[in-house]
Amino acid sequence: MSVPVRRGRAGVPAEQRLSRWRNPMAELDEIFEQMGTLLESTVGGGLPPTAPGRAWTPPAEVTETDEAYTVELELPGARRDDIDVEVGERELTVSGELKKPERPGALRRSTRRTGRFEFRMALPGEVNADKASARLAGGVLGLTVPKAEATKPRRVEIAGGEQ
Repeated sequence: MSVPVRRGRAGVPAEQRLSRWRNPMAELDEIFEQMGTLLESTVGGGLPPTAPGRAWTPPAEVTETDEAYTVELELPGARRDDIDVEVGERELTVSGELKKPERPGALRRSTRRTGRFEFRMALPGEVNADKASARLAGGVLGLTVPKAEATKPRRVEIAGGEQ
C-alpha cells in the first residue's frame, strides 16, 4: 500500500508556505466552537455554554406541511420585546435574551436558562418571507413560514391516451 506524499513548493521560503498558519490555536478554537454548536443542536441544547456570553439554543420542534414550515421554540418567561425573528431566502434566525427575574430572598436552586439565546435553521426550500408570522403564548414561540409557490408540490393531471 502506498501513501500519497505532499511535496512542498520548490523555491518558496517556509515562512510563506506556512503564512496561513500564523495562529493555529485560533483555528482550533473555531473548529471546537463549530463542533460544540453542532453537538448542541443535535442533543437539543442540553450542554452548558463553554464561554461566557455565548448564546444557547432553545429547545425546538420543526414541522413541514405542503404549505409551510412551522417552528415552535420553548422560551418560558420571554417577552415579545426581548425576541428578534428574521426570515431570509432560506434561513430562519430567532435571537434574544431571557432575563433573570427579580425575586426576593436567596435563590436556592435554578435550572432555568437565562441570557442570550439564538436559534438558526437553514430552510430546505424557498419561502415567502413577507407572509411569515409569529405568535408568543404560554412560553412557546410559534412561527409559520409559508413556502414559496415554486416549492409547493402540485398535482399534474395526465392527459388522454392509452388506458
